[in-house]
Amino acid sequence: MDNKSSTMAWQAVPPLRHANDNEHGCDRMSRGNVLDPTALRADDIPLPGPDAGPLAGKTVGFRLDEIWRAWDWIADIWADEFRKAGATVTFWRSNQGRTGVEGERLARELEQFLASIDIAVVGLANCGSCTGWTIRDALAAADRGLPTTAVCTAVFEELGRNLAQRGGRSGLRLHVLPYPLNEKQKHEVDAVALEHLPGVLRTMGAELAARQEAVA
Repeated sequence: MDNKSSTMAWQAVPPLRHANDNEHGCDRMSRGNVLDPTALRADDIPLPGPDAGPLAGKTVGFRLDEIWRAWDWIADIWADEFRKAGATVTFWRSNQGRTGVEGERLARELEQFLASIDIAVVGLANCGSCTGWTIRDALAAADRGLPTTAVCTAVFEELGRNLAQRGGRSGLRLHVLPYPLNEKQKHEVDAVALEHLPGVLRTMGAELAARQEAVA
């Protein structure tokens, strides 16, 4: 995150009186400031960004992660439903090597991936570091003007929202899946995917079918 663009709130601290002030006949007092890390950035975007709208004719991109098989299974089921609605679906997989030469390569791949899609679904925030990278990649998609939804599990929802706020987009769309998830069997995860399909569509602001205009 760009710390230079972060805005912090300053609060005055009450004077500190030393225990031996009166003994020496002096009144030594100290003042300071406290940095509030919960303050919103001055450039914060509280709105969720554009809705995905009808999916027909659009390319939906799923950002996957190398360590969460459950997210692969869920993305596959959602992708099938999106294809039935007339969307094209593509996938890009991140990994944990996001530093050095490998990190530079993945950054280029991510940019190419985002340039090729109309809608971004980014996951999975299911641990500390992967939540950080999920939100970071979701912010990159949202900054390009893409309808963007980040996906997390319940335990990491608070962290995800805090990171989105620190990244300047407190309104980032975030769909929450149950936790634990990756420990479930495939048939259990498939059931979760179908159960959450209507919810993720609402979060995305998406429609599986174009609205039928009333004919007079």
